[in-house]
Amino acid sequence: MVWCLALKISYKLNSLKILWKTTHHQHFIEFSDYQLPFDQQIMEAFLEEFQYLKIQLEAIKSATRNFDNNNIIGKGGFGKVYKGVLSHSTGQSTVAFKRLDRNYGQGDSEFLKEILMLSCYTHQNLISLVGFCDEDGEKILVYEHASHGSLDRHLSITTLTWRQRLNICLGAAMGLCYLHDPKETQQRVIHRDIKSSNILLDEDWNAKVSDLGLSKIGPANQQHTFLATNVAGTFGYIDPMYAEKSILTKESDVYSFGVVLFEVLCGKLCFENQNGHLQSLVQTWKQSYEDKKLDEIIFHDLRQHMDPSSLETLSDIAYRCLHKSGEERPKMSEVVEKLEIALRFQVISEEAEPQMDYEEISKNAVPPLIYSSSEELTMLLSKGILVNEGKTWFWLNKNGENCEMISPIGSLIPIDPASPEDYCRKKSRFAVEYYAPFCLEFRTHVKTQFLSPHITYTINLVFSLDDSTKDNLGFTYKLAGQTQSSTSYFSDKREDGWLMAELYQFTSDTRNVDLEITFECPSAIAVEGIEFQPLERVEHQLLEDEEVDIPTVSDSDTYWTDKLPSDYEDIIKWSKGSQQWKTNKELYCILVKGFPIKDGKEWFSLDKNGRKCHLLRAKEALQKAEWRWQSLPESRFGKVAFGERHGFQIICISNILSPQTKYGSFLVYKVQEKRSAPWLSVKVHISCRYGYPHHSRYTYLVGPQTPILRPMNYQNTHTPLNRPKMEGLPRLRNDGWMEVQVWEFQTDSRGWISENLQLTVFDKSSLVGLIVEGIEFKPI
Repeated sequence: MVWCLALKISYKLNSLKILWKTTHHQHFIEFSDYQLPFDQQIMEAFLEEFQYLKIQLEAIKSATRNFDNNNIIGKGGFGKVYKGVLSHSTGQSTVAFKRLDRNYGQGDSEFLKEILMLSCYTHQNLISLVGFCDEDGEKILVYEHASHGSLDRHLSITTLTWRQRLNICLGAAMGLCYLHDPKETQQRVIHRDIKSSNILLDEDWNAKVSDLGLSKIGPANQQHTFLATNVAGTFGYIDPMYAEKSILTKESDVYSFGVVLFEVLCGKLCFENQNGHLQSLVQTWKQSYEDKKLDEIIFHDLRQHMDPSSLETLSDIAYRCLHKSGEERPKMSEVVEKLEIALRFQVISEEAEPQMDYEEISKNAVPPLIYSSSEELTMLLSKGILVNEGKTWFWLNKNGENCEMISPIGSLIPIDPASPEDYCRKKSRFAVEYYAPFCLEFRTHVKTQFLSPHITYTINLVFSLDDSTKDNLGFTYKLAGQTQSSTSYFSDKREDGWLMAELYQFTSDTRNVDLEITFECPSAIAVEGIEFQPLERVEHQLLEDEEVDIPTVSDSDTYWTDKLPSDYEDIIKWSKGSQQWKTNKELYCILVKGFPIKDGKEWFSLDKNGRKCHLLRAKEALQKAEWRWQSLPESRFGKVAFGERHGFQIICISNILSPQTKYGSFLVYKVQEKRSAPWLSVKVHISCRYGYPHHSRYTYLVGPQTPILRPMNYQNTHTPLNRPKMEGLPRLRNDGWMEVQVWEFQTDSRGWISENLQLTVFDKSSLVGLIVEGIEFKPI
């Protein structure tokens, strides 16, 4: 939409400003919470930019039979809504006409805002603007027609199934999530009037969020948006904190959406008319949830068809949306995620497959299996068997979940082979006579048969490099039907000698998955197979191994003297403060806990094995001129380095480490929410006396984003579940900072190290929001 380039949108506490340019003039309009006396000439100049959306009044009168009351399909704060068939150059289509009636409370401000918002913000779950009319005193907005009307009309209809209701809630959540976080280049939108009557349903029961006339725009580059504004919305749905303090946030929309979720669950609106007064039901619903009495409020025709896990997931997120404190409410992105899970539970329960017959699978084993009991069969399956004429490796993991690897035999198509006769001779679990060709570009088509339902799987490429000296790969891959490629920078070396790189994650709904993936590699690789393995779940990523338990076996000075480093007296002298202890055990505890040394510029401690650890503050480890510096209370050094970097140099110098010990260099840092690149290419240059040999490796500053495959195209990527400890991946420390290993080295006989590490962003973009506390040397 070229016209958007001519608009400049800005905001202040309770208004929206629009500056646009025409051929000879600049024009300015401000939308506030109050009706503005717009100058007709200025309004016409503004609307002229949307000439392509103008619809003649005569055409609208013809479509609505001159606004015949029989064509009214709704009413709202803007006015009456009419249904009609509009003729255009490509044919005819049924649309909805919203005709401004100032007696209903809205006016020019809402009219212009709807045009602007629905032109700039487009999403499959937002109602689409077809056009508008501003002629002969009439102001009419023309929308796509949602044939099933608004959600509020269907809450108590028994034919609207639980699965349909979940899908509607999910669609509406996705539309609202888009408004809250559209694009980094666009301002986020707070709807301010989320309710079931503003969620429209098309002919396929897809949800469309509508009525942006009361919405507010906030900044795109801030984690939190707070707007001081007069209170607007609908009784029963308004966030209590917004009503009380007149401070509007995204969480105000989250509260309103939580009310809608309970309406869908209970099959009724959130308020009742009692003796001429409206009475809210929200508090009653919350109490029923807290008392575990949902059965008393659930719509009676839904209960028997609900999957219990689906109900639990939706009711839990709905309740969290209604927390009084906005900080305790989930983001809309989390609401979307939970609703996806609730829908998946329901789909799986409705389409559950019979339990897999392992004896039947074993009949197709190559070679045939020999066993005398189910226990022996389970043992054989846990080791793995070949099935499908030797093209599929099937096994059970320790949790009894099905795993399979698909051989490239017959499924891999070389597009750019490294050499016509260049084959990998590494031992494979598949047919002995097959040798995988080394390729720079290839395509593979895999079909699974045995996946366990309701399990989150990783899809892994199992391969070998033609050059064993390479530390990293960095290949791109793309799923058939997708336009955007993904890149993998890390690979794990498996116990069987092959390398493995994670490609995708997905939750299985059925046993069968059909995927076609194209790969492009900077260095030739040979593929053993595409593996489907249940994701290993790790509950915590904290560096718990840093917590050192102090033994209670002895209080004798002799025992604790042996635990102390030989030069502990010199180390204590470096301490910034005076350390006090009465016994060697107390001294050992001080050293394990750590303390500042050298006038607070460095930090010293012992690990659980009594080996020395040394943390340099950012001002000692970084080139000072390249950074900005700020005070940060949570840093042990007071000041930290921050800024937008394309790369930086780390100076690694220490003479107090344990001798002849393998150490890791760990960057200690934080990354603010907004960042443009999650990985670093670390190039290491050893000091001159050792020469400059060197190669590079990849290190992530935030967890790598693995593409996720979903049953429906809700989102493209997500942050994967927590991973086990792995070199090159960041972890959260007990002190609240992140750390990632960027290199390793061996100390000399004196315990010295002197290196310079050059870190550069892989894709040449800027590291936004990087905060560095220092560089730490720890034994590995």
